[in-house]
Amino acid sequence: IAATTGNDPALDALILRIHTETACRRGGALALRPQDLDTDQCLIFLREKGEAVRWQPISPTLMRHLQQHAHHRHAPKDGQLLRYTNGKPITTRRYDHLWERIGKHLPWVATQQVTMHWLRHTTLTWVERNFGYAIARAYAGHTDSTGDAGTTTTYVRATMQEIATALSALTGEPHPLA
Repeated sequence: IAATTGNDPALDALILRIHTETACRRGGALALRPQDLDTDQCLIFLREKGEAVRWQPISPTLMRHLQQHAHHRHAPKDGQLLRYTNGKPITTRRYDHLWERIGKHLPWVATQQVTMHWLRHTTLTWVERNFGYAIARAYAGHTDSTGDAGTTTTYVRATMQEIATALSALTGEPHPLA
């Protein structure tokens, strides 16, 4: 529905792919800049809530689409990457309208209150079930050793290669770090 309806289906499909692959928060995607793309290693630099920063693996396909989007929408290297066709940066309102539109076409989306955060949890649950707690925690960007997990997280940390392997399984694409 996102990729076939609305005034900018390509943008909406790209937004959904970013969140499905990375499990990033809305703010992380909105803060993404062209200079945050490491094309050689297929990584994006995310800046999320609480001043948390992290490198996150993405598929080669998503990397190509992000580069094309930045080029075609004239995103400055140090400016916001996600933009409308007129070149203006998107805002959180794009997300609100996207889910409102999807909910009109798929009533269960509105009933279940599906949002980007819901996609985040779905992706992270899949990663945890298939690759374990430590990798899901790192995939989510939860790298501190505080919280309900206690000191166990000091000993069970995922590597970037393990996160990339999980992404590769999720997308069905090889990743240079996996």
